[in-house]
Amino acid sequence: MDVIHVRAVSPPELTERVEEFLAGDPYVLNLIVSRGAARSPDGDSVACDVLAGAANEVLRGLRDLRVDVDGSLVIQPVDMAFPGRASEAASRRLGALTGAPVWEQVEARIRSGGRYAPSFYLYLVVAGLIGSVGIVTNSQILIVGAMVVGPEYGAIVSVALGIDRRDGGMAHRGLNALFKGFLLTITVTFLFSLLIRGFGFESRAFKQGLRPVSDLINTPNFFSFAVAALAGVVGIVSLTEARTSALLGVFISVTTIPAAAAISVSTAFSSWSEAWGSLIQLLVNIAVLITVGALALRSQRAIWRHVGRKQEARSG
Repeated sequence: MDVIHVRAVSPPELTERVEEFLAGDPYVLNLIVSRGAARSPDGDSVACDVLAGAANEVLRGLRDLRVDVDGSLVIQPVDMAFPGRASEAASRRLGALTGAPVWEQVEARIRSGGRYAPSFYLYLVVAGLIGSVGIVTNSQILIVGAMVVGPEYGAIVSVALGIDRRDGGMAHRGLNALFKGFLLTITVTFLFSLLIRGFGFESRAFKQGLRPVSDLINTPNFFSFAVAALAGVVGIVSLTEARTSALLGVFISVTTIPAAAAISVSTAFSSWSEAWGSLIQLLVNIAVLITVGALALRSQRAIWRHVGRKQEARSG
């Protein structure tokens, strides 16, 4: 049974309304109210467990009461819960809504990936360097490794959430981080590729023009678009359901980091058509991931709202 734990600090003048709201919801369990127990901010401590499928409505109600503004509101996932009779009955009433995502948690996960500390740019550069070695040595394993190291998907999904929420600041910060990050990555990787060319470190096959790995990266086509679109859908679904294994699959299926590395390597080796193809590949993948991500977020919300209305009609 999926449950979240909610902790709130309520101003004394608001506590009665909060308690009444929570006590009247059949999907709220284990409600505890401690008057005057909270400090910083001062107020009444309120704690409860909520069935995850009903959490969106409960959290919306608490925010309508301005608990998150005048007091504080904390949400915690519960790893294990032993259901009693009351929670089992409430879970049966939820029906299909049992599997509904908690959107506050989903957006918190996306926002955590949209923090652009210096390590974000470091990971991008290191991923680009690994990708360049994979290209000049025709090593698909290194290309996959570069995809896993790259942190760019967090920024891409943050832009998608900014578009979905009409939050221009979030979208702008994500696009700015992507632009600066990839520009830095391409520059550093280009200098590294010049070093490889100068010392003749590239593989013999690469030197002779046999470049199966780079050829896959610098030739954008219908399949590039299709894979990016499918990966965008799976990425959003995996974030809403907290499935890290599926999200890892997204990292290693879209050629953003390899395309950036291919731009640098192709430019360093004066392969201008390949560099142009890699640039198009990079831009297409980022644009498709952002667009599909925003559409997938909006579609999932609409689908779960529809499920909620049908469930209400059945139980009403």
